[in-house]
Amino acid sequence: MAINRKISFIPAFLFVCLFLPSLLAKAQIDTSRFKNDPVVSMLDSLARLNFFSKPTKCPKSKYNYTPDSIPRFDDLVYEARMAKLDAASPFDLVYNQPVRGFIDLYVFRKRELVSRMVGLSQLYYPMMEEVLDKYGLPLELRHLAVTESALNPNAKSHSGAMGLWQFMFQTGKLYGLKNTSYVDDRCDPYKATVAAAEYLKFLYGLFGDWQLVLAAYNSGPGNVMKAMRRSGGKKTYWEIRPFLPRETQSYVPAFIAANYVMNYYAEHNIAPAEARRSFFQTDTVYVKQEVTFAQVASGLNIPMDELIFLNPMYKRGVVPGAADGVAYKLILPAEKVGLFISNETVIYQKQKTDSSSVIVRGLPAQSQEIRKIYTVQKGEHLNLIARSCKCTVDDLRTWNGLASSAVRPGQKLIFYSAAARTVASATPAPVKTNVAVQETTAVAKQESNPDFHTLVGPDKFLYYTIQKGDTLWTISQRSKTTVDEIKKMNGFGKVYRLMPGSKIRVARA
Repeated sequence: MAINRKISFIPAFLFVCLFLPSLLAKAQIDTSRFKNDPVVSMLDSLARLNFFSKPTKCPKSKYNYTPDSIPRFDDLVYEARMAKLDAASPFDLVYNQPVRGFIDLYVFRKRELVSRMVGLSQLYYPMMEEVLDKYGLPLELRHLAVTESALNPNAKSHSGAMGLWQFMFQTGKLYGLKNTSYVDDRCDPYKATVAAAEYLKFLYGLFGDWQLVLAAYNSGPGNVMKAMRRSGGKKTYWEIRPFLPRETQSYVPAFIAANYVMNYYAEHNIAPAEARRSFFQTDTVYVKQEVTFAQVASGLNIPMDELIFLNPMYKRGVVPGAADGVAYKLILPAEKVGLFISNETVIYQKQKTDSSSVIVRGLPAQSQEIRKIYTVQKGEHLNLIARSCKCTVDDLRTWNGLASSAVRPGQKLIFYSAAARTVASATPAPVKTNVAVQETTAVAKQESNPDFHTLVGPDKFLYYTIQKGDTLWTISQRSKTTVDEIKKMNGFGKVYRLMPGSKIRVARA
């Protein structure tokens, strides 16, 4: 019996010795392959978007999964589903290990963010389908925006590409996307989609193969042609893939995986996050005179952050007036369009008498610019500097073209005078009684005595004590203000933390 046990042990021992190291190595590669991958960076940017309704309950699964269930499928299932998509597509939607890696990224590691991405597709996909159909292009190309930006209209790459379709400055200019001090057409969802359609059509005329078109869209047609020459004249993506830039080697697999996940997210128990607006709940008006977001938000009673998200192309929260026969558009909730048209003159007039403005992506309005220079001292970091300059970290990074938050002693930073930068209330109203009034100069007293109500000094604010479970959205609704105003008053950047028991400014007293 001992001999038999020894004999049966040998195959298991050999399996462990021969195959386990390779399996562990493969697992290690799979967990590290997405480090610094732009697809992951774009997905992560969705965590900061404040354009989703807070769900009151978990939506019922299409396939009766429990809310916490994460289904897993065999490769044969993936192959069958991909074959079904491929049969109805001009793209070569193959299933292989690089594609499987991106599918796992979407349906396992980043499934909560994919839920947001699917929610945003209800806002952007109908428009994209209309444009692609007009240009005679395959509708599957709408998923290219998933690969490029994760459908974040404010997405910005490390190289400076912007918008849903990630246009670089010069390429965007070549296809009619203007970039001025006030407007960046690369972030205009419709104009950028039209430019992308024209560029993709040009690339297809150049290569005649959709996989090569995708590679050229990512790295440029010159890099694709060089890869073809280096491969010895090969003419398919998978043949020239080893000779392409590293990012482009992952690009087509990511696009194929995006096709899969946007068609089969329900099978993976991923429910779309509910965006505040869908495509059919928005409409467009054209303005006749310059108008600020603050005046539109106040006149139409629209949350400022919603107006900013729907109109990502305006850098400063200002819609320029019509010039040279060109009128600028404003995207609004559909139910507010009639109200805007009826009160258009009143809104423009109010803009003339109210000097307040809002800062979105870039500098404040021209009438309020007071340019100053700050010299970084030893031991200072960007958060501390932002508080000193009375702005946000994101403002400093935008004004100075900083790719990160790292600064060095002696570095000169441009900022704009806080005295000229105020944010108008979108829905002015008295603050509810649970908002405590406290002095801004007595920070220690605020922390030790939450009932301290004395006002001293020129800057008088209303404060709110953060409760467990609060978000900026719930606080803004409770205090009759907007998320954007609260962020500006407290110097919050894209990343912030609400600590229960701490106090934040919610309005000027």
